[in-house]
Amino acid sequence: MSVVDVSNGLEQRATARVVLIAAAAALGGFLFGFDTAVINGAVDAIRGSFGLGAGRIGFAVSCALLGSAIGAWYAGPLADRFGRVRTMQVAAVLLALSALGSGLVSGMWDLILWRVVGGIGVGVASVIAPTYIAEVSPAQVRGRLGSLQQLAIVLGIFTALLSDAWLASSAGGASQPLWFGLSAWRWMFLIAVIPALIYGSLVLGVPESPRHLVAKGRLSEAKDVLRQVLDLRDEGALDHKLADIEQSLRSEYRPTLRDLRGPRAGLLPVVWIGILLSVFQQFVGINVIFYYSSTLWHSVGFSEADSFTITVATSVVNVLVTLVAIALVDRIGRKPLLTIGSAGMAVTLGLMAWCFSQASGTGAALSLPAPWGMVALIAANAYVVFFGLSWGPMVWVLLGEMFPNRIRAIALAVAASAQWLANFAITSSFPSLAEIGLSFAYGLYALFALISLVFVIVAVRETKGMELEDMKE
Repeated sequence: MSVVDVSNGLEQRATARVVLIAAAAALGGFLFGFDTAVINGAVDAIRGSFGLGAGRIGFAVSCALLGSAIGAWYAGPLADRFGRVRTMQVAAVLLALSALGSGLVSGMWDLILWRVVGGIGVGVASVIAPTYIAEVSPAQVRGRLGSLQQLAIVLGIFTALLSDAWLASSAGGASQPLWFGLSAWRWMFLIAVIPALIYGSLVLGVPESPRHLVAKGRLSEAKDVLRQVLDLRDEGALDHKLADIEQSLRSEYRPTLRDLRGPRAGLLPVVWIGILLSVFQQFVGINVIFYYSSTLWHSVGFSEADSFTITVATSVVNVLVTLVAIALVDRIGRKPLLTIGSAGMAVTLGLMAWCFSQASGTGAALSLPAPWGMVALIAANAYVVFFGLSWGPMVWVLLGEMFPNRIRAIALAVAASAQWLANFAITSSFPSLAEIGLSFAYGLYALFALISLVFVIVAVRETKGMELEDMKE
């Protein structure tokens, strides 16, 4: 791969090395997707094992997201103090411990504890990976490399759902015993130890962010990293790039919440935009598909095996469309893709709401008459297409690059924390909303998709091709 960036008169290339470095960092996204989606196949088994109602199973599924909000909140200060690489290693350890603990629980409350621990690791990874990738990438390919985070997330979701389906099939059901007398749903959690260890091993070999090194006064090390990742051979060009980074970081290095203050409702406009991007990404309801889809399709008449198959197929669609987004992000831009995605999601979610308004029965007896079951299935996958093309990868790309250098870490932490809290609100409320009516739930998500369209058109600015040093407040 050799893409040249001549911004500011400096010739930079996206070398194979920087692609590999970004891919290693993006594996945190794989664990992000795996850890959050793996519970999909275990929901019904956990509900039965521990006798949980709608409200309690909603909290058991979503409690990890509270941990993610905590992890995202503290990731920025940790990364600024100890470095991006060391913080990624901490995330890997937390995720490995959570996988072991969640698979060996004896009740609901220790499951919640270990899910929260894993959530903290996910939250840390969700902030650090896009920050790190943005800081080591040439501007002209930063969108594509930043999209590796979302590609890793959707691959993690796919792998989690595929492993859930395989384990449940091998045992004859998610609640049935598998190896060593442990139920299949327990192995769904335990298997996550493997990618956590791989991630932790790989990030041991990536260099520290040059921007962090400059901020710490380690200029010679920063110059070496820039030489590696940007393929800059001219010493004058390297010195010029270092000077640009120093200029952008000349204000206080360790930003605090005080640095985010601004004239609009107490925060800088760019911070509000980051927060709202995060909130809308979740309020369109995407994680309902990936956390509850097996239960959802089972509830409207599909067998457990078919429900697992549908869920895996949907995750494959998500992976494929994310590849399309990666190909388009630096050509079309972030804002046009978000606009297309919002419009498409509003239509497809509205269609899903209409389909479920035709349902008969309630609870486990709910069913969709022909042809509405198939229409709902097609609409759900079309919705995933529009999300995967736009709000899935674009939000992470924007959050990694849209903030000025001096506040990037703390602003991204705030925005990511807002995202996890929004995710928690949507995920924990869905079982109760579903009891009111699935048509109501999907109609609500369609409304948020429509509002997000207006927000993108009015407030979001394009960042395609801009250097990080040129981002404004």
